[in-house]
Amino acid sequence: MKLEYKVEGGDFTAAGFASSQIKKILKQLNIDPSVIKRVVIALYEAEVNIVAHAYRGVIKAHIESGGITLTLEDEGPGIPDVEMAMTPGFSTATKAVREMGFGAGMGLPNISENADSFNIETIVGKGTTLTIGIKFK
Repeated sequence: MKLEYKVEGGDFTAAGFASSQIKKILKQLNIDPSVIKRVVIALYEAEVNIVAHAYRGVIKAHIESGGITLTLEDEGPGIPDVEMAMTPGFSTATKAVREMGFGAGMGLPNISENADSFNIETIVGKGTTLTIGIKFK
């Protein structure tokens, strides 16, 4: 099963839509709740990163019998220092984003922690692609 969701930068009212839709589908497929939790945490963090940092993006989910692969591609500033961005607590979120309760600097570390596989490809000034893989046990 292949799914696709568009994400607009700055649209915090829609942040989490893709995560909640995929959660519903995984529940319908009787996926283990502990696996669903990992998928939702990783996807929500990545989805909010697009909303907080990029102009726009797309989320692609590929669900197979053995697991889910999530690909999030955004058009945005890119990540100048991936190693620094993976440091818990590091954030480039604006003051306005932080005042809304986002931008705590735990997004990428949380994604990595909940994924079985995780890859970041980024080009400064162009955008970032995250690939997240989670097995269904």
